[in-house]
Amino acid sequence: MITIIGAGKVGGDAALFSALKRLDDQILLLDIAEGLPQGEAMDLNHMLSEQGIDVEVKGSNNYEDMRGSNVVVVVAGSGRKPGMTRMDLLKINASVVTKVVDNIKKYADDALLIPVTNPLDPMAQIAFKTSGFERNRVFGMGGMLDLSRFKQFIHEATGKSRKEIDAIVIGEHGENMLPLTRFATVSGNPLPSIVSKEKLDEIFQDTKSVAAEVIKLKGATVHAPGNAISSIIENVVKDKKQVMPVSTNLAGEYGYSDVSIGVPAVIGKNGVEKINELELNDEEKEWFDKGVTSVKNALGEISS
Repeated sequence: MITIIGAGKVGGDAALFSALKRLDDQILLLDIAEGLPQGEAMDLNHMLSEQGIDVEVKGSNNYEDMRGSNVVVVVAGSGRKPGMTRMDLLKINASVVTKVVDNIKKYADDALLIPVTNPLDPMAQIAFKTSGFERNRVFGMGGMLDLSRFKQFIHEATGKSRKEIDAIVIGEHGENMLPLTRFATVSGNPLPSIVSKEKLDEIFQDTKSVAAEVIKLKGATVHAPGNAISSIIENVVKDKKQVMPVSTNLAGEYGYSDVSIGVPAVIGKNGVEKINELELNDEEKEWFDKGVTSVKNALGEISS
């Protein structure tokens, strides 16, 4: 069973994409808001019935219902509201994630845990520490979402098929993210050999800023994060062992320990099966270091 905690727009879309991909025959939407997960489950089941897809979606307000889950996704938490500082959001969501993970430990202690709540990297570290799970079992969805945006800008710049684009985004899920233009390829050709330096810089900056533009235009990002969550789940349940950017706890990789941040990792049935260490140049390393510092500072402020 796949459990998604947080039945709002992103959680609902994660359930939708996971059901359409037939990633499990049971999906649980769990939320403290009475009626919300039940209504979302009903709506999804009606769609699945018309599609002839035999996946059952259940809505619940009871944490006990996640017993037997193989994968638990944590989308629960507050969004940033007008007048709210980043630290306000950090403290609110740190409390939410801690309470949720305590319940995961109680009722689904064998599951793989995928944090999605923002700010993603600090929440992934809090989930890891609170759970006490092995580090391979806790990995946050941040870089996969950034990657979807990065690949779209490469597609727009080159006019090539999205299927022909191979790229990676690492570092903090936020303003210090690192879209690695140097490592990106299109039909096997290095991106820097196809587009100008000016266009590379534009793709780099646009990838960083586009989320804010989507939020300004429609109020929230929904479909891309929902799909990114389902892509990570798919790699787990199908044991695909595909390299994906996820936020996971480092133990010496990239020169850091005891911090969760986005890195390329082989994802399979056991979660993070290997972290790939890329040879970063000085500029890339500077961006990665900024991200680590930002995450550590955020965690320090929460605990102070």
